[in-house]
Amino acid sequence: MTSSCVNDQSFVDSQHIKTLDSVATLLKPKNPIADSSFTESGSEIAMAWRQIFTNTKRAVSIPPQQATSAPGLSRFFSKSSSPYLVKVGIPEFLNGIGKGVEAHVAKLESEIGDFHKLLVTRTLKLKKLGIPCQQRKLILKYAHKYRVGLWRPRAQPVKAG
Repeated sequence: MTSSCVNDQSFVDSQHIKTLDSVATLLKPKNPIADSSFTESGSEIAMAWRQIFTNTKRAVSIPPQQATSAPGLSRFFSKSSSPYLVKVGIPEFLNGIGKGVEAHVAKLESEIGDFHKLLVTRTLKLKKLGIPCQQRKLILKYAHKYRVGLWRPRAQPVKAG
């Protein structure tokens, strides 16, 4: 860092201090007797504004390359291709659930037709279609998880072992 950079930084900081002092005078009430709860002086307000400014300046000054290359974020966000389907229909949804629910694909496609209608279908409608209780529960449970964004069917179903 050269001395010119340091001088430029002190110039910028002095400009901000002047601005913060003017903000503090604007925030100070005109009649201090009318507002008895206001006991801070203008310099205390200016100091508070300076602290806010320096803290936000530090938080914003992280370069985007360093923010994305943080070692802790790699375990939450991977850049690899996801094993999940992009387009989900009734057969993919039921095959993703597994556990015998995929046997009802033809029945649900003919009666309900649309995947989004399946997501809002209630248990009584599934019962009228002749789907057993445990499988109805699975369909409703995974439909809720899908709507909330907690679950998506995989491209290749998991092999039962």
